[in-house]
Amino acid sequence: MSRLLSGGLRGLRAYVLRRHEHRLLVSCLSGLYGCRWRRNVGSVTRPGDCCCNKLEGASFAVLVTSFCFTLVFLYFWAQAKNDYNDFDWFNFESLGFWFPWSMVLLVVTAVCFSYVSVLTLLAVCLLSEGQKLYLHWSHKVLMAVTLIFSVGAVVVLSSMWGDEWTTTLLSFQVTAPYLHVGGVLLMTLLAWPIAMHFFRINRRDKSTLGRAPALIGHRGAPMLAPENTLMSFEKAVETGSDGLETDVTVSYDGVPFLMHDDTLQRTTDVHRVFPNMSDLPAAMFTWAELERLNAGAWFLKHSPFGSAGSLGADERQRAGNQSVCSLQAFLQLAARTERLVIFDLYRPPAGHPYRHTWVQRVLQVINGSSIPSSQVLWLPSDFRAQVQEMDPDLQQTSGGRLPLEELQSNHIVRMNLHYTSLSAELVKDYAVVNISTNLYVISQPWLYSLAWCNGVHSVTTNAPQLLSTMNAPLFLMSPEEYTLMWSLTDVFSLLLIIVIFIFHCWRERGHTSYSANRTTPESCMYSKFRTETGDIWSISSTSSLPEKTLNLATPQKSDICV
Repeated sequence: MSRLLSGGLRGLRAYVLRRHEHRLLVSCLSGLYGCRWRRNVGSVTRPGDCCCNKLEGASFAVLVTSFCFTLVFLYFWAQAKNDYNDFDWFNFESLGFWFPWSMVLLVVTAVCFSYVSVLTLLAVCLLSEGQKLYLHWSHKVLMAVTLIFSVGAVVVLSSMWGDEWTTTLLSFQVTAPYLHVGGVLLMTLLAWPIAMHFFRINRRDKSTLGRAPALIGHRGAPMLAPENTLMSFEKAVETGSDGLETDVTVSYDGVPFLMHDDTLQRTTDVHRVFPNMSDLPAAMFTWAELERLNAGAWFLKHSPFGSAGSLGADERQRAGNQSVCSLQAFLQLAARTERLVIFDLYRPPAGHPYRHTWVQRVLQVINGSSIPSSQVLWLPSDFRAQVQEMDPDLQQTSGGRLPLEELQSNHIVRMNLHYTSLSAELVKDYAVVNISTNLYVISQPWLYSLAWCNGVHSVTTNAPQLLSTMNAPLFLMSPEEYTLMWSLTDVFSLLLIIVIFIFHCWRERGHTSYSANRTTPESCMYSKFRTETGDIWSISSTSSLPEKTLNLATPQKSDICV
């Protein structure tokens, strides 16, 4: 039994110490990486030799750079998903037609990242097999294009949408533990080829978690119905929104109505009903003219959030028949359902009859409706002191970060800030002086989770139907759990890397003694014959040292077996 065990261990040791040539694998790798399916498959690097020439070394450096830049941009743009609608709306204003450019950019970036990732993986595999690198020229061109695309996209978006970098920094508070684990695992996997060549080289505690932030439907529920329509606000109420957000413009004859854009082109059929007036500001239309417009067909045609197709037949018909909504109808819905309201108020353009009295006109409508003033978060900063005197029950809300003393003097009770302003310290400072915080626009669960963990009181969202289903923040863990996770990961990775390095050290040192102790005559003859064949090949290419041929024809006794 002991002899069998000893023989088995010796056989296992011999198998491990033997260098295996994966010719089929190397052929596939070389073919995919350099389009060399038959040539140079056996050109391996010897210890101390360079893995490639200067050109191929530079190509590999560019490949790694492309991988890094594309990875950074892919992460940047993936985390910016919360603002895709704003990006598409910006392009609509610039180009004049609606198209989901944000998703196109995401898909192109993902394809580019997949491409350079595959090339990088092929290069690492070739190096691990001891092969010299040769990247085909077509790959070099595409790799350069990918690098230019990634760098250009980062530069352009940084200049036009620089705030998204703040979003990226915020996302690290959610993804950091998993990026950490992924990075450690990647380094652990790289330890195998590196070792082979070396020897041949503050999260929040669960116990302090407060209530979930209240949800305020951004223009209603714009993923389920056309924005700023009665159907959209009714959907927001049905899906659990605590408040409703909208945009108010005053018509030419003094009727406040809901419209976000300066013109009616994007969300109505004004180009069909009033083809000669489609470029006019929305405020320059009378209410009778606005009532003739369809404010829902565009939603079914363009599906700005890609969700219109999920509506049933009845809901599609209802959405397609929506009209421009008045402020009066909006307030009646909010009063009936006991929902908070908040809105941006746009000043009419020059030449408008209510150019200087638009605030008073809106206040008249609010006071003439059935909604209590305490349900209205008054956001407009124009004439704030006068508004406070006229209706002190309105909840004064600030859209800008001002000193606490100024906020208190203006009777501010709520802050309405962009989500990139998210800060636990800021929220806490406002809460100390009884000022609550609302962040806009948050539609991704991870961002909502982050706001929840930082004590935010409410968020404005495009997706109340999604966020209202969350019973707890995503990725929630205590500092102790986080510390334990990364500590165990680091310890395990360190142990595994040490084991890999020890294994390759033992393997390379033991290989020499194993080869020297082999006593099979056939193996010795074949080894010597291969050596002499190599010498003959050298002779034929240099036409020198003919005595080597004689040595091959009449080998000495010492040549047959060592």
